[in-house]
Amino acid sequence: MLKGLFSRRSIILLTTSLLILLILSACSTKGTTTSSGSSGQTSEKKIKIGVTMSSIDKFLSYVVDAMQSYAKEHPEIELTVVDARNDASTQLNQVENFIAKKMDAIVVNPVDTESTQPIVDAAKKAGVPLIGVNRRMEGLTCYVGSDAYQSGQLLMEYLAWKAGYKGNVAIMVGTLGSEPARLRTQAIKDVIAKHPDMKIVLENSADWLRDKGMQLMENWIQSGKDFDIVASNNDEMAIGAIKALEASGKLSKVIVGGIDATPDALQYLKDGKLAVTVYQNAFDQGKSAIEMALKAAKGEKIPEEVMIPYETVKPEDADKYLAKWNR
Repeated sequence: MLKGLFSRRSIILLTTSLLILLILSACSTKGTTTSSGSSGQTSEKKIKIGVTMSSIDKFLSYVVDAMQSYAKEHPEIELTVVDARNDASTQLNQVENFIAKKMDAIVVNPVDTESTQPIVDAAKKAGVPLIGVNRRMEGLTCYVGSDAYQSGQLLMEYLAWKAGYKGNVAIMVGTLGSEPARLRTQAIKDVIAKHPDMKIVLENSADWLRDKGMQLMENWIQSGKDFDIVASNNDEMAIGAIKALEASGKLSKVIVGGIDATPDALQYLKDGKLAVTVYQNAFDQGKSAIEMALKAAKGEKIPEEVMIPYETVKPEDADKYLAKWNR
């Protein structure tokens, strides 16, 4: 009898202990869930921004670096960057892919600024904000960049002064159909037109690239045409031209200028091989483009354009502008 009672008491005690453990366990589990929910609240919904670049050349690579740096400082941003490799149809496909992936905003650096209507139409139909960077096009929510005409004007004004307002000019043009190539070239021509002792003797495209700039200059040298000044739409083509001129022993007789003030160009400026360049602020362009895309994705009001001025860079300014790239 006593043995049975003891056994029943043991069972009751054991059951009670198990109930207490279950209650404590439930309390503990409930606390963990609250912590998990709290952490879920702090991790904001990602804002997806898609960026399509015409081509990630030397200068535009700095624009992309600035975009990625800004995104890292804002953990709510999920940034995707793609390269259209100077193909307008590829770029349209990239934009359509961004829309299919439900991007909250799209940033475009257009391949051909005169053939962008399909991109604009696709973004508008999907209700996705469209931010342009570095190259202006119609139909944007906001444009972030600089006045391409101003850069060509600053470049040619300095080159004209350096040459004593006389001489034959060769113009290296960027990718045909792009806004910077068109406006920079027009500005160069407008400055030359003001000086009767200056004339254009050569003009061709080298697609913004150093190797193509070198090839083009080699062809010009072989043509036997006499020229005193090379006005290049960007620094990369200018550096290519300098390399070809150096190889042929003609650099000392030709004044070469470019646009962008990239670190490589600034070194050529310091070395006396490049006469002048024009600073284009890649950092502010990249940062501001993603900043505007983020605000637009959140439904905030943004300006129609964010303009960043160009600056003439002379040899004595090279170190100052090199420091800007090292920040």
